[in-house]
Amino acid sequence: MRTIGVIGGSGLYDMPGLEGVEHVSVTTPFGDPSDEFVCGTMAGVRLVFLPRHGRGHRLLPSELNFRANIFGMKQLGAEWVIGVASVGSLREEIAPGHLVVPDQLIDRTVQRPSTFFGNGIVAHVSFADPFCSVLGAALTGAAQRLGVVVHPRGTYVCMEGPQFSTRAESFLYRQWGADVIGMTNLQEAKLAREAELCFATLALATDYDCWHERHADVVIGDVLRILHENVATAQRVIAETLPALPSVRTCACACALEHAIITDRARIPVAVKDDLQLLIGKYV
Repeated sequence: MRTIGVIGGSGLYDMPGLEGVEHVSVTTPFGDPSDEFVCGTMAGVRLVFLPRHGRGHRLLPSELNFRANIFGMKQLGAEWVIGVASVGSLREEIAPGHLVVPDQLIDRTVQRPSTFFGNGIVAHVSFADPFCSVLGAALTGAAQRLGVVVHPRGTYVCMEGPQFSTRAESFLYRQWGADVIGMTNLQEAKLAREAELCFATLALATDYDCWHERHADVVIGDVLRILHENVATAQRVIAETLPALPSVRTCACACALEHAIITDRARIPVAVKDDLQLLIGKYV
């Protein structure tokens, strides 16, 4: 049975329809994940769900233990991971309430660990195309079949937060060609690539950031209202996506580390090798 992970963002704290639900706590070499994982089956697929900010939304974006979250997904057997995220729109055509499946990222974070490597081992994975195109196409197709407005491409700017953008920043990101802005998915995508997981984002547009002259500036109350309306849609899209994924992965995500580790194998510290066995065991 295929195992698919879902990381729920703001407003998405569970997945209705799961059968045989089990709550699982895991410990990783990088500490504890955001919360317990919720495991069960849906549409003939094993699903592993994690609330990104913890139940009750207790963790700031910059406080998230991204490494533990992704490592935990790997420990529980996930091969595909869908990151659900609320975003601000930087484009007129991406209206609040629309979904976006980004295909590119811009990193504006400054204080977050973004790699499993270091401490005696060096690896450089390819990240030119940061999202899995197979998973992204499956999400887009599912949304289209459900009649949901979805944008199949877009550039996601990941900012540090927790404050929203200044107006000058919002105008700048539009000049860069960015389409949406959020605070979480950059690290998840990088770490998923290092863990050889297929990762894609299902972004829920909640507002027009603060660039749009005919719309009010970002107010958290309005964001949450739109977000809650979108959560049920996101859950339907995910449920529709699960059975559409192939049983065997043939994309490059599945072997991202094959030529990425450049450290002399004899010089990798034993403790580091042990900690990373789940990720690098087949290569060292």
